Amino acid sequence: MSSLSLAVRDSSTMLRRNLLHARRYPSLTLNLLLTPIMLLLLFVYIFGDVLSTGIGGADRSDYVAYLVPGILMMTIGGTVIGTAVSVATDMNEGIIARFRTLAIHRGSVLVGHVVASVIQCVASVVLVGAVAVAIGFRSTDATALEWLAAFGLLALFSLALTWIAVGMGMVSPSAEAAANSAQPLILLPLISSAFIPADTMPGWFQPIAEYQPFTPAIETLRGLLLGTEIGNNWWIALAWCVGLTVLGYFWSTASFNRDPK
Repeated sequence: MSSLSLAVRDSSTMLRRNLLHARRYPSLTLNLLLTPIMLLLLFVYIFGDVLSTGIGGADRSDYVAYLVPGILMMTIGGTVIGTAVSVATDMNEGIIARFRTLAIHRGSVLVGHVVASVIQCVASVVLVGAVAVAIGFRSTDATALEWLAAFGLLALFSLALTWIAVGMGMVSPSAEAAANSAQPLILLPLISSAFIPADTMPGWFQPIAEYQPFTPAIETLRGLLLGTEIGNNWWIALAWCVGLTVLGYFWSTASFNRDPK
């Protein structure tokens, strides 16, 4: 069997393993999904009318349209926390050490976690998107190509954050520590342009909102789905995705290949 065939076979096995774990223990994913769904409902039904006026909208439906792209990105950040916990659990329960002794492709262990995480992120985004549609979100002006680009951006952002989450899980001493270290992945959207435009924030706070990965990704997604101005946000978002993917990949592989003490 060729090296490529071996890698594909072993990666597929690890992918099935991680998907089975997610299916047998869905409580973690569901708990992480509650945060973006609750924030979506809270901001739409409690603050929607006021915030719609603040962004120049006519009614609550305008704020629903503004809010949903940010909530979808937040959903990705929340879902990958489960990946960090899963990797940390494997590391601390000894299964990773066991895998190192088996005649399997070494990279398949990480690939299985990453691909499973991206699949879970996409599924989570679809679920939250369904809730958004149910409460009134519409994207009637987006073309098929723009929808495809939006899906590609969500998948690429999922991949980038997944590799970072895998690296966090690899170096965490426990599952609880992994969950805590990955919290910025769900907190950063709260200080981005997800809920209000960055230029309406206090002047000293605007750079925090602007110079982080979530804001350009949210603005790009908003432009694709709603037809708003994208500007330079698309290439900044892509640069963040590529940079985080490369950083997370080398961090994760270096941690995985390090000889256990």
